Amino acid sequence: MNKVILVMICIIVIIGAMFTAIMIFKPNKNETVQNVTTTKVSEEEILDDCTDEYEQMQENQILEETSSNEEKISPNCSFTIKTYYKKCGHTISEYSNLPEGLVNLNKEQLQEKYPNYEIEKFASNEIILYQEKEGECNEHYIVKDKEGNVVIYKILEDGTNEEYEVTRIATEYLTDTDKINLKNGIRVNGEQELNQLIEDFE
Repeated sequence: MNKVILVMICIIVIIGAMFTAIMIFKPNKNETVQNVTTTKVSEEEILDDCTDEYEQMQENQILEETSSNEEKISPNCSFTIKTYYKKCGHTISEYSNLPEGLVNLNKEQLQEKYPNYEIEKFASNEIILYQEKEGECNEHYIVKDKEGNVVIYKILEDGTNEEYEVTRIATEYLTDTDKINLKNGIRVNGEQELNQLIEDFE
């Protein structure tokens, strides 16, 4: 009898100990939810930070690529200034060596150097600037016969003629039509047109 009671007491003690252990070590539901929420928030913050950092790296890479691919003026670049004269309607192109200080400049930097010009063409090997001016250009000529020779006069802005060049072309060897035209004066515009006329007489 005493043995049975002792066994029952031992069983009750063991069951009570197990129940107590289960109650002590059972996780609190609220704590579990809070931990899950905290973990989720932390993961979202980490993802946001990583996304921001990645986007910043992408932007920096794009800027670096744009900067490295940006066209710049090379040392052997040709340089032309075109000027349109409103009064006579002619455009004069002046070709020159590349001015000092323009090498390795980009388009924006070139515009800062020449604020009163329009950049008509920008390439690493060719620059063309354009401007407009009042008045007329200084490349108006009139070709006449003077004492048996073909003489070139420059027409000044005030309309007067100034002797520009006496050629070695004798008018006596020209056609009758050319002689008549030279007596009246042949007006030409620009160096190219003038040179072509003189070549025709030669």
